[in-house]
Amino acid sequence: MPSSYNSAHHRFTVLVAVLAFVLLIAGGLVTSNNAGLSVPDWPTSFGSLYRMPHMVGGVKFEHGHRMLAELVGLLTIIVAIWTWKVDQRRWMRGLTLGAVAGVIFQGVLGGLTVLNYLPPAISTAHATVGQTMFVLLAAIAAFTSRSWLEAPAQRITRKDASPLIRHCWMLIGFLYLQLILGAAFRHVWTKLGPMGSNEWPTHKIIHAFLYPHIFNAFLVAGLIFYVSLRVLMKHPNINHLKWPSAWLLLLLVLQIMLGVGAYVVRVVLGAEELQPTRALVGITVMHLATGALILAVAVILTIQAYRHRGDSAEVLPFDRKREAATA
Repeated sequence: MPSSYNSAHHRFTVLVAVLAFVLLIAGGLVTSNNAGLSVPDWPTSFGSLYRMPHMVGGVKFEHGHRMLAELVGLLTIIVAIWTWKVDQRRWMRGLTLGAVAGVIFQGVLGGLTVLNYLPPAISTAHATVGQTMFVLLAAIAAFTSRSWLEAPAQRITRKDASPLIRHCWMLIGFLYLQLILGAAFRHVWTKLGPMGSNEWPTHKIIHAFLYPHIFNAFLVAGLIFYVSLRVLMKHPNINHLKWPSAWLLLLLVLQIMLGVGAYVVRVVLGAEELQPTRALVGITVMHLATGALILAVAVILTIQAYRHRGDSAEVLPFDRKREAATA
């Protein structure tokens, strides 16, 4: 364990997580504005590593995304170095090194999308890894908080914790499936659909990605309702479980409304749009961002369920003695 809570370190990790979320929005703006090849080379931009291009048209989205990605990458390296200096937890140090490796991998995927002219498979992987990096940085911020470093005031029994953790993992799995299907639909539509070329039949895109995305949304919604209501009914006094559950429900309602709106503006009203409309850009980017928040909150709820499990590794010795005495 670290010797003490480091407020500056924690606040810095929160800042980096917030910027990673902003980076997701910037990436969504690139895709929704069909600006992926506005800067046609990589790792340079119009042949230069340092010269600022004219930030007009799609260039402002693509090059702006690159600059923000470089900033988040640099700050992630600082998080790792700082963590190695102030945090004695070996697993925490390893987690920050994993974050640095993930940032590098994400940068390579971003470059490959440009060099290979936006292949949907690589673009989908780029979107998926991007959300994973946001979730990882959000978890690091949670692990450095004061509340995490203090022993939980209340715990839940193994009987209650095991099904909760199991269903949380199920939720995370279905959320990743939802993320992949949604990203694939966005990138295939942008690359080969009406906004890119009318040679690709729209119905094939819908059948391959959109319908499974909609069907999986019902599974995700059902799991969120089940997990959240289970926590709120059985553990209403444990704030670290209650608040993530409440936020999951609120975000789910917002995401359903945005999902319906995205379907209308992209598939119904925007089927013949050669250029993205403001409504298309706004709703689809908000849909992406809300999905990322739901995934992050689900992961936070899962790690808090582990932390509050009565037989977890972090149970203090006096807690074990008390449990043995009452057994």
